[in-house]
Amino acid sequence: MQILFIDESGTPPPVDKVQTSPLFVLGGAIIPDEFWHRVKADLEAAKRDFGIEGEIKWRFFSPDNRKQHSMSHLDVAAKEALRSKLFGILAKYKSIKTMSVIVDVAAAYALPYVNSPDDLYWYGYKSMTERFQYYLQDISRISGQRINGIIVCDHRAPNDDRRLQELHARLLLGEHEAHSNYANLVEGVFIAPSHLSIGIQFADMVAGAVLRRFKAGDNRFYDQLAGTFRKSENGRIEGFGLIQFPKKRG
Repeated sequence: MQILFIDESGTPPPVDKVQTSPLFVLGGAIIPDEFWHRVKADLEAAKRDFGIEGEIKWRFFSPDNRKQHSMSHLDVAAKEALRSKLFGILAKYKSIKTMSVIVDVAAAYALPYVNSPDDLYWYGYKSMTERFQYYLQDISRISGQRINGIIVCDHRAPNDDRRLQELHARLLLGEHEAHSNYANLVEGVFIAPSHLSIGIQFADMVAGAVLRRFKAGDNRFYDQLAGTFRKSENGRIEGFGLIQFPKKRG
């Protein structure tokens, strides 16, 4: 069983706030069930080493975050060391893959079927889950046996969660327009608060690193993850591990 954990970086803005939030990113960490306990143990060891109680979030690394949180006692150097250690955990296991969807907000709102922040999230999510299904098909073909997967998403607002669960169910039933065949997905989408989910905390780190690269042109963190992204057979990341929505033409 493969588990795709999904979290977001940035907030899907309404159409009148495009200039302030031009990009929205979903990050995904695919962890096979047999590796989950190892990743959990690695994360707990890292937290002990750095004296952290509570969850780890991308925004806690920012020096501009003045609110008290689980990493407030760490200086800049310690935070950098911790972040590298976390990326090292993902890179340590070849069976763990990452993916990310980068939503160009202005270009998305130019589409006739994208009219709200909920639509931005949904079509980013749809792009991510399609690639997860393709990944499950690929490894099923390579292994010679059917490999199934489940999806775990970070908790948002209750209405947002219900809407996502309903739309996800429509995808699996083939009732959503332009849907893919999700034959390898099991059950509905599972919703979990990030502080209770090991995988979502890693997905948050993936999303943060990708947003930093595309929004600020800072590759420091993305480069530490580059080897973990899902790739094509010839090593291509674009369209496989890094997905643009809307799809870039030309």
